[in-house]
Amino acid sequence: MEDQLISPADSRGSPAKEQQAAGVGILLQIMMLVLSFILGHVLRRHKFFYIPEASASLLIGLVVGGLANISNTETSIRGWFNFHEEFFFLFLLPPTIFQSGFILSPKPFFSNFGAIVTFSILGTFIASVLTGLLVYLGGITFLMYKLPLIECMMFGALISSTDPVTVLAIFQELGTDVNLYALVFGESVLNDAVAISLYRTMSLLNSHMSTGQNIFTLVVGFLETFVGSLSSGVGVGFISALLFKYAGLDIDNLQNLESCLFVLFPYFSYMLAEGLGLSGIVSILFTGIVMKHYTFSNLSEKSQQFVSEFFHLISSLAETFIFIYMGLDIVMEKHSWSHVGFIFFSIIFIVISRAVNVFSCGYLVNLARPAHRKIPMKHQKALWYSGLRGAMAFALALQSVHDLPEGHGQTIFTATTAIVVLTVLLIGGSTGTMLEALQVIGDSNEGHIGDGFNRSDGYVSPFQDEEESSSNRFKMRLKEFHRSAPSFSSLDKNYLTPFFTTQSGDEEEHETLMPSPRREVYLSRN
Repeated sequence: MEDQLISPADSRGSPAKEQQAAGVGILLQIMMLVLSFILGHVLRRHKFFYIPEASASLLIGLVVGGLANISNTETSIRGWFNFHEEFFFLFLLPPTIFQSGFILSPKPFFSNFGAIVTFSILGTFIASVLTGLLVYLGGITFLMYKLPLIECMMFGALISSTDPVTVLAIFQELGTDVNLYALVFGESVLNDAVAISLYRTMSLLNSHMSTGQNIFTLVVGFLETFVGSLSSGVGVGFISALLFKYAGLDIDNLQNLESCLFVLFPYFSYMLAEGLGLSGIVSILFTGIVMKHYTFSNLSEKSQQFVSEFFHLISSLAETFIFIYMGLDIVMEKHSWSHVGFIFFSIIFIVISRAVNVFSCGYLVNLARPAHRKIPMKHQKALWYSGLRGAMAFALALQSVHDLPEGHGQTIFTATTAIVVLTVLLIGGSTGTMLEALQVIGDSNEGHIGDGFNRSDGYVSPFQDEEESSSNRFKMRLKEFHRSAPSFSSLDKNYLTPFFTTQSGDEEEHETLMPSPRREVYLSRN
């Protein structure tokens, strides 16, 4: 199937010649993967954080793509280096998104769930709209290349997708605060889902809807897509939990069947959502969260070990290949460099929008939180700095080339390419320096990655009583609501866990914030 998706459509010649070209193309891709893993290991071992592993993979792709461009490489071979959105969305992205949901530890994620949802949904919406408006205003004031308003909104949606995999890897290496890690990781996971839903909604409006219906249709269309996709993913996750609870597959001679079924459910969730016209990314993300929390405990011990290692493996390969793949296509794809002003001002507008997003949402979250749970300003600054753009923004920008008129999509794609390269290489390489400057490394007053979540001096405990008085009546009402409202953890413990799993719900789980699958091995050295 991979041959059908990424082999060049315009290749000509005998079948033997085409097969040889395919072999050479795949061989070069495998060699780049091997080189990327080895180089990443060497950089990690020597604690050289100025070139993170993702940056190294991107650079390898840039170098090999550049050599293929200036050499006399056959067109049939070069075609194997082209970035294909179908291959990305159907084969590379699903395992990485599922693994993101699968490795989420419930305690830090749900303890900071309100903040994560605020940053990822409200914040992404703010950043998307503000970026689109600033780009549009920049166009009508002749600061940059002018695009129609709805196309500016499409650009704002796709460029608001963050991919802080480089930052998170360095967070783990340097042992930063566990709450900060949960915020950055959780926001990035949900942010992709929101950004792609916004982009698809804007694209639909651009293609079919009249101007007078834009705002209403945007809101309704986004809610339909996001809520429908979320419901689809959660529903598939719950169905899998019940299947594995009552099917009796956790016996020795059925472990292969058990593992195979578990591996197929995520793709079933993804394809179901796509077939219904929803977002497969949102669906598979929440399927991963639900399957880890409920379905996973219904597996036999050997099957648990196998599926963990399997998704670890394929997500590591896919994630590395995405950056190599992206680097190759950045060099080999046709770009429009005639509008440098569009790139320059877009970067400025993105920085401004990200700041408004993070600090306004941080203010709202702190307004609703008691004093001991407020997000420190240094954590908000780190969250702002962590807004790298990556594979999702690049893939959506490449898709915009087909969705928008000639010239417009090319300009957006070129700008996105420049932004991705700059953020991954420059921001990713300076993350260690940023963490040291903000003094969020080695803070003894708060928990760190791997320390667990039983500490009470951080801001992970959502319902801890406090005796502080407040003159703000609104804050007092919020505190009373938090004390009286039943928590999700109580609902989960008393009803959901006993219904969907073989556990009683009284079993205490001691979990730590799971690291990104491709880098967890390095934590043991620190």
